[in-house]
Amino acid sequence: MWNELWEHHRGKTVGTAAGIVCGFIYLFFGFWDMLIFAFISFVGYYIGKKVDNREELFPLQELWRQLSDKWRLFR
Repeated sequence: MWNELWEHHRGKTVGTAAGIVCGFIYLFFGFWDMLIFAFISFVGYYIGKKVDNREELFPLQELWRQLSDKWRLFR
């Protein structure tokens, strides 16, 4: 099971594990910070999923294109 996860979903596995570790570190600072823990874990999973799919983490060119198309109406 672990070998299959590592071979097919390496980025998601590492991202989720890193998110959980960082989340536990943050969690020890207070009980009510569990929402932050869940958010950190989700961010780790999201970044790992992007790495597995070989997508850009921050699609700046796409964002720039969308913003420039939207603001072009005011010129």
